[in-house]
Amino acid sequence: MPPRRRGASGYRGVCQRPNGGFYSEIRSGKLRLGLGTFETAHEAARAYDAAAWRLGRPRPQMNFQDVDTLQQALDVAPPPRLTTAQDRAEHARRQRHLLVAQEDERVMAEWRRRHPEDVTYEQAYWARRREERLDRRRRKALAISQCEIVENGGQTIFTSDDDRWEDMWLDTSDQTSEDGDDDDDDDDWE
Repeated sequence: MPPRRRGASGYRGVCQRPNGGFYSEIRSGKLRLGLGTFETAHEAARAYDAAAWRLGRPRPQMNFQDVDTLQQALDVAPPPRLTTAQDRAEHARRQRHLLVAQEDERVMAEWRRRHPEDVTYEQAYWARRREERLDRRRRKALAISQCEIVENGGQTIFTSDDDRWEDMWLDTSDQTSEDGDDDDDDDDWE
C-alpha cells in the first residue's frame, strides 16, 4: 500500500479542528484509531509516529525520521489534550454568545433598513455629543494653560472674576453615567 498523502497540516495523520486543536489519528486496516487532540500540529505528528512505531510501520510512512526505537517515539510523543466538561461548557457558552451577537446584528440591520430617520437622528445626536466633549476639553485646556501662566509669573487673559477659571474642573472623560444624563457632576466623592 503506498504511503498516504500529507494533509493541510503538513503532517501525515494530523488535521486541524475548528476549535484550534490538532487531531491525530492512524488507520490500521479498516479501523481508524483516534490518538487525541493536541495543542500543535507537531505534537500531533509525534503522537502519530509513536502509534506507527507500535504498529510496525516502515520509516517512510512516519512524519519524523529522527527516532530509532519505539521507546524514543513514546518519549517524544506528548499525552493528548484532555477535553473536560469545563472546556465543553465554555465552548457552549461562547457559542450562545456568538448566536446572540449574530441575532443582534441581524435585528439592528433590519431596524436601520426600516427606520432610516432614526439612524439619522442617532448619528446627529452622537455627533453633537462629540462636539460638546471636544468643546469641554478645549475650555479645560485653556483654563489649565492660563493657570500655568499665572503660576509661572505671567499675565493671564482672564479677569479675576471670569467664569472660565472654573472650566479647569470640567469632566472631560468619555464615560457616560448609567442613568444617561450628561451632568458635569464630580463622581470622585464615592
